[in-house]
Amino acid sequence: MSEVVFLVILGLIWIGFASMQDLRHREVANWLSFSLIIFALGFRFFWSLFKAESFGFFYQGLIGLAIFLIFGNLFYYLRIFAGGDAKLMIALGAVLGFSESFLVNLKIYFMFLLIFLFAGGFYGLFWSFGLVVNNFTGFKKEFSRIFHKNSKIAVLISFIGMIIIFLGFISLIFSFFGGLILILPYFYLYAKAVDESCMIKKTGTKNLVEGDWLYKDVKIGKKTIKAKWDGLNRNEINLLKKSNKKVLVRQGIAFVPVFLIAFLILIYLWFNKINLGFCALG
Repeated sequence: MSEVVFLVILGLIWIGFASMQDLRHREVANWLSFSLIIFALGFRFFWSLFKAESFGFFYQGLIGLAIFLIFGNLFYYLRIFAGGDAKLMIALGAVLGFSESFLVNLKIYFMFLLIFLFAGGFYGLFWSFGLVVNNFTGFKKEFSRIFHKNSKIAVLISFIGMIIIFLGFISLIFSFFGGLILILPYFYLYAKAVDESCMIKKTGTKNLVEGDWLYKDVKIGKKTIKAKWDGLNRNEINLLKKSNKKVLVRQGIAFVPVFLIAFLILIYLWFNKINLGFCALG
């Protein structure tokens, strides 16, 4: 159990630093994620070499790293994660395999991802509420504009949701999915309005850092700098600085604290051996 405690402490320290960095600067340095992988796998290797009877503990770290490499890239290319979030997710794969049993570790990975998604949803919702309160006038105007533009589609989807809800007398599952469909278009319009009214800021080029997202393409002379998911690179920032113009930048929320919340909840469940009915942790 001492090896698990070490991994937990290691994970907490690294995710804690990453959370503070994200909250302060809206970015996570690559060295944090890469060093977490090196320390986690290095510890696993030497523990397996000197303390364990086999290298299973080390192999499980490699397997976890490979699995979370897939999830990190999946979330990145689905545009759920920025680059720093994806790298931290990958690094956590080397930490989360607490057991030498692959099946037990699969349960841990599944539980962490489930907790992460739920925590991320609530976290994003509460964060957006704060943004709306601080920018209510702009949000109200933007939501009204987006709603009128998409009202027919929203009403149609909601009507379909109501029909499915009425099928609840057949099975409660219809009521659940019907309710989800009913609110989904309005949640989308809300998120879109928050994004357009609260997350777009005009900034001077001297304040730009690598990874910043342009809101729209910027034309400088004959060259066009594209607004892309990867964000700005160093050469593009230098080019923008030469133009000495202000640009619109899309700001993301500090999402790394969700990793810390999900990790803490997982650790609580693990050490208390809580069985959630469909997924025991050990």
